[in-house]
Amino acid sequence: MSRCRACPRLVEWRERVATEKRAAYREEEYWGRPVPGFGPADAALAVVGLAPAAHGGNRTGRMFTGDRSGDVLYAALHAVGLANQPTSAHRGDGLELHRTRITAPVRCAPPANKPTPAERDTCRPWLIRELELLAPTLRAVVVLGGFGWQALLPALHAAGHRMPRPRPRFGHGEHVELDGLHLLGCYHVSQQNTFTGRLTPAMLTDVLRRGAQLAGIDSEQNHRR
Repeated sequence: MSRCRACPRLVEWRERVATEKRAAYREEEYWGRPVPGFGPADAALAVVGLAPAAHGGNRTGRMFTGDRSGDVLYAALHAVGLANQPTSAHRGDGLELHRTRITAPVRCAPPANKPTPAERDTCRPWLIRELELLAPTLRAVVVLGGFGWQALLPALHAAGHRMPRPRPRFGHGEHVELDGLHLLGCYHVSQQNTFTGRLTPAMLTDVLRRGAQLAGIDSEQNHRR
């Protein structure tokens, strides 16, 4: 997956950003490739975002790492006992997730954080395969934002889950059960949402805690360790 070059627009952008860099990171070597999922291969809970950030995951090589969205997400994961620390700065920072995996339907950083429908569909086989590999243990998925929700549903169907008709719509706090797999909607941890208060830390931790409970994870016990 990290060698994929299927989408010319995304390849050009991710590599240009990795060369031009942001001034604050000019001494760093950017990842500049598709970003894999992060977390244990036997996760019971998955968190699905949108795509890597140009100077976040595209720089560090880890989902939601090195940007403000990641700051909010990992602080919430730690608060409910799903991560061993509240920050995610770089791949070697010691961060570990507890029975939780973080992934996205698009693996390359897109211009303006907006992948096209064609790019989403081209990237779908990677998400389908990840869902297939997680199937023996996966019990719940928290989806961050409407784009991720719409991208995930056909991937789940392709991975063997039956879809209700009409297909469920995205909404914050939405809960759908698909033949034993719990699907939860949550507003995305974008700065637009977190800065305006559309998504608060309390709202995020509430959805993650519910997802952990539905996945059978004793996150509170892990948090007390």
